[in-house]
Amino acid sequence: MSGPGSNLLDTIEVVDSKVRAVAIERARSRGIRLPTFSQLAGLDALPESVTSTLHNVDPDTPNSSNLWRVNWFNGEDRKSATAVPCHVVLPKTVTGVDAPIVVLLGAHFPMIGAHKVLPAYAGLVTKLVSGRFNPQRNRAIWPSTGNYCRGGVAISRILGCDGVAVLPEGMSRERYDWLSGWVTDPSHVVRTVGTESNVKEIYDKCHELALHEDNVILNQFSAFPNYMAHYLCTGSACGKVFESLKSHRNSRLAAFVSATGSAGTIAAGDRLKEVYGTRIAAVEALECPTLLESGYGEHNIQGIGDKHVPLIHNVMNLDFVIGVSDRSTDRLNVLFRGNENRAWLAKKLGADAAMLNVFNYVGISGFANIVAAIKLAKYMNYGPDDVVMTIATDGAGLYESEAKRTLDRDYPAGISDADRDFIMSDCLYEHIGDTLIETTARDRRRLFNLGYFTWVEQQGVSVEDFNLRKDQSFWKHAAGTSLAWDELISEFNSEVGLN
Repeated sequence: MSGPGSNLLDTIEVVDSKVRAVAIERARSRGIRLPTFSQLAGLDALPESVTSTLHNVDPDTPNSSNLWRVNWFNGEDRKSATAVPCHVVLPKTVTGVDAPIVVLLGAHFPMIGAHKVLPAYAGLVTKLVSGRFNPQRNRAIWPSTGNYCRGGVAISRILGCDGVAVLPEGMSRERYDWLSGWVTDPSHVVRTVGTESNVKEIYDKCHELALHEDNVILNQFSAFPNYMAHYLCTGSACGKVFESLKSHRNSRLAAFVSATGSAGTIAAGDRLKEVYGTRIAAVEALECPTLLESGYGEHNIQGIGDKHVPLIHNVMNLDFVIGVSDRSTDRLNVLFRGNENRAWLAKKLGADAAMLNVFNYVGISGFANIVAAIKLAKYMNYGPDDVVMTIATDGAGLYESEAKRTLDRDYPAGISDADRDFIMSDCLYEHIGDTLIETTARDRRRLFNLGYFTWVEQQGVSVEDFNLRKDQSFWKHAAGTSLAWDELISEFNSEVGLN
């Protein structure tokens, strides 16, 4: 398949039939049938042979059936399926704004408890079905700041491939605990220098690993299957949630708010803008204001790598940039966990105590998105008919060690009611000031140009290919590749020959 940006987008064809045959035999021997992207998006039904047995499968095991759970339609038990993706509508008593703020919950995804397993599936499966990855010889290298590389390791293990996680040494202890239980060899966890902001150091290690011809780098920041999967699957999921909430014809999906990270998730905004006219807001850490101020720095909003503009970020379609402080997210990660804190919150906010349990499914980057959504609703003066939708990538369980570190650092004598009041007023309801911009055409060009220094000067993308991304026709083509990939997946499954 050809089209705009063919040097950036893999051609959707079998490039090596012998390599593909090896992958087919591996799938056959392991009893693997691959879901299509339309099935993962909830647009096509799952086979009855899958749905009739899936409830018996542990969602946290490397069982090939869990590939069918790599979607937004898992129930709270992570075993059952739902017609509408799990989400929470935060009430005004919590947010302080009239606009409904809707949060989709990525913690219900299988194996890693985060939705980054979706782009990992997209990245490796497109290589397998097109004959670009030999599971007998190749190793999948997964560079990220935590969740994507965990997803990559999980998908690799299910598909019978070696997976190597590359991530900064300063990420949460829970990420490393998980990896130690899933990698087949301790050497398959590669720690790079730094923390959340040190993405270039990850790239440098990948350049080193790429010198070995058997290593295949699956870089989420530049791999367009990441964009495609979120455009289709996350975008469709958001649409289903909105339609389920739409109370009358005046309701509108006013905005989609997403931390940038690899810029995969924010691709859902492109679909929502096309379908609903939704405006798109990118979120980043104030301590590293790359999009806001072409800036730099260090921060702890784990899951949103920065100091560069990802190749797959369609910044020419961006409407807002919102900065959130990691000081806020660190402290909200403390305030919204534990019985004592939640009892205080329920009394303070007049909120239902049971509703607050949903914050078990909100991690640090989820709090960043919620704070940013509140800021945007205030800035735009959104009302009760203006739905603001956002994502909680993962859950609180991944950040218990970070909560302890925040308590030890900021509240060594324990957290008081006065401290809790301050966190609510200063962190959940952050001052807007100059932390939010509504992008002009010049802003979008500035953000686009900023990517040049990473992708052309450092990573070797040609200027011609880089510039193709200015035009929305490129992104429509990238999003539309899902149908052709689904055809290849279906052909692959047919040759595997499983029912």
